[in-house]
Amino acid sequence: MCFGWKENAELLNILECTTADILPNALENHQEFYAGLKQRIAFFPQYYRFLLSICLDLEDLGYGGSQGESLCDWVVTQGLPEAELSDLQRAEARRLLARRGVDLKDDTGLTERLHRFIDRADTFALPNKKAAYELTHIVFYLSQYGRCDPKLSNNAIRGLRFAGILAYLDQNADLLAEICIALRYANQTPPQVWEDWVMRTLSDFDVQAGQNVDVADDYHMFFVCGWHVSP
Repeated sequence: MCFGWKENAELLNILECTTADILPNALENHQEFYAGLKQRIAFFPQYYRFLLSICLDLEDLGYGGSQGESLCDWVVTQGLPEAELSDLQRAEARRLLARRGVDLKDDTGLTERLHRFIDRADTFALPNKKAAYELTHIVFYLSQYGRCDPKLSNNAIRGLRFAGILAYLDQNADLLAEICIALRYANQTPPQVWEDWVMRTLSDFDVQAGQNVDVADDYHMFFVCGWHVSP
């Protein structure tokens, strides 16, 4: 998959979950990609979550089209979620399919296992970026990106705060922004010092263009910090 489409997927997801107002022609560059989604997902089934996410976000942002439901049905018929070893990936698949009213097969105990992982606050009291990002994404999926109460335990809330302290000490604005968002999705108020620093970080970004610009960038941090300050 093209690296640029990963950026698109990140941005579309944020625009959709913040219910951003999109200009009528803002998504027209996705026409060819959207039209070829059925062929793409059949040729690259290992990327079904990525492709399905773009499809559903485009449709829900007002692009038009209605192939999301048929793609969800195809994903279940092909048993693609059954090939997921990670509960986090299965949770993402379940959330995507549910957006079109399609149930994930054989998800017995999935929610309980997710809660069991995030309820172990000690996991997040030690530096472990992978576990911390999994924690925030589990909250995103359980809360349907802020649309419902994720029903986090006190231990899970404490785990988010542990992870936030470490991200702040590490000056990792990308992770800290996600933690602040996850806390708010759980009806918690993040420490003001964290949010102030994320906002200062956002104001420090500089957009550059030209042939000599480094291809390595901080687009994800920029997007997530912007997501944090969105209504």
